[in-house]
Amino acid sequence: MKYPEFFNSIETIVLQDELSNFLGTFENGIIEFSYLDVVKSAGHSCPTVAGAYLCVLEGLKALYKDEIPKRGDIYISFASDSSEGVAGVISMVMSQITGATQTLGFKGLNGKFSRHSLMDFNQEISSNVRFTRLDTNISVDVSYNPSEIQGSLEQNVLMEKMMQGIASTDEKILFGKLWQERVENILNNTCKVITIN
Repeated sequence: MKYPEFFNSIETIVLQDELSNFLGTFENGIIEFSYLDVVKSAGHSCPTVAGAYLCVLEGLKALYKDEIPKRGDIYISFASDSSEGVAGVISMVMSQITGATQTLGFKGLNGKFSRHSLMDFNQEISSNVRFTRLDTNISVDVSYNPSEIQGSLEQNVLMEKMMQGIASTDEKILFGKLWQERVENILNNTCKVITIN
């Protein structure tokens, strides 16, 4: 499987999952997610997938500081509706990493390890997304705006040709390279994180 080399240079997200530990899945429940992991699940790498990954990475750093984040103990609030724009895609990436879901998640064992009811939409927050620790009730707001980092003019021209079905094989390859260059630039520029006590 070949993919852009920069995928391997993106900082990974390490969490501790008590359910994983309970079921003997990973030693001590330690799970590590890479950007490549979420790209494989999404099926592609784009500003939306990159932004979702980046928001979780930076949000959990601010929320847990020197502690390992607890998977399944993080509540996620979105300002937008789940059907609005790319909110659904973003929520799926965040769900994969944190385990949080709105209604479809694991119901738990004997009152523990539940994953549902840990995500909600249409919330009155001033950022794109808010992460809240269930153990301390401390929250961080994260804002992400991929339009701040635009693709090249050549990428835009090539995309138009791709959409019209008139791009040559070489142009298709070049478009993909330019697209991923923008994604790399986005991942190398952190989003805005505000801690809320």
